[in-house]
Amino acid sequence: MTPSARLLTVEGLTTRFGGSKSAVTAVDGIDFHIDRGEIFGLVGESGSGKSATCRSLLRLFGGATARVTGRLDFDGTDLTRLSGRSLEDFRGSRIAMVFQDPMTALNPTMRVGDQIAEGLIRHRGMRRPEALAAAEALLVAVGVTSPKERLRVYPHQLSGGLRQRVVIAIALACRPQLLVADEPTTALDVTIQDQILKLLRRLRDETGMSMLMITHDLGVVAQTCDRVAVMYGGRIVETGPAAEVLHRPMHPYTRALLEALPAHAARGEKLKPIGGEPPNLAHPPTGCRFHPRCASAIAACSVREPELSSVGLERLSACLRQEELA
Repeated sequence: MTPSARLLTVEGLTTRFGGSKSAVTAVDGIDFHIDRGEIFGLVGESGSGKSATCRSLLRLFGGATARVTGRLDFDGTDLTRLSGRSLEDFRGSRIAMVFQDPMTALNPTMRVGDQIAEGLIRHRGMRRPEALAAAEALLVAVGVTSPKERLRVYPHQLSGGLRQRVVIAIALACRPQLLVADEPTTALDVTIQDQILKLLRRLRDETGMSMLMITHDLGVVAQTCDRVAVMYGGRIVETGPAAEVLHRPMHPYTRALLEALPAHAARGEKLKPIGGEPPNLAHPPTGCRFHPRCASAIAACSVREPELSSVGLERLSACLRQEELA
């Protein structure tokens, strides 16, 4: 791996919410990297720390009090040192975000064209007529029909699938190096989900941008991602090439996620849900955070905290029993 191939390097990322007496560590010292042109997935149950991880990159916490520490090297820029105007300049221009609910991501009082043009005027210094022409071209690029007419409508006049395409057009407007997609298909029906995922992969192929895909859906990972990291309780428990992780999981949590899928159950066989509940991140369990729900846990799992270690080429897993379970 040459240094020039690496776009984002995350080391020891920790994100805490609340005060000292009621602090919740949503992300607990995680490491990962994203290469140029790569689609990297973060997968796990709700509350595993996926969205907090992606929002930590640009500190988009919606007014919540959060403290972000660790190393976030983005193409030579330390994101943890950005603030004020420099952080605003970075958002949208070099890293852009696609949110899971397009209706709340869009401004209901502004026409679609003005919302796409806003970033072009702010970051690229375009005049409004030029920005609107570019906005029309962006709608064409994301597969919106009748783009000139769509520029003049308001978000509520569009279907969910079209609204998500508009959100993607806004994110792509300034040609970012990294697109962060936070559950981009959650609010859409299955057919539209498939269209959006194919669109995102096509845009990656055409533009060469990198992508951080946040999802709880392993099917999305299989369809979209080159590499994947599995999160549980604020930590990464397994990472590697997506196809290998899905076909030969090394961590019991990854295996449990796959066994809970309908596609893994034989005809007439009951699904295998993961028992118990995700950990309380204000008071996480000692040792391995998955051990209270793990069918393979032994006594040492409740005491010793496993570290990510190599289990093969580009494969990492955090389990005390991974060699024998493999």
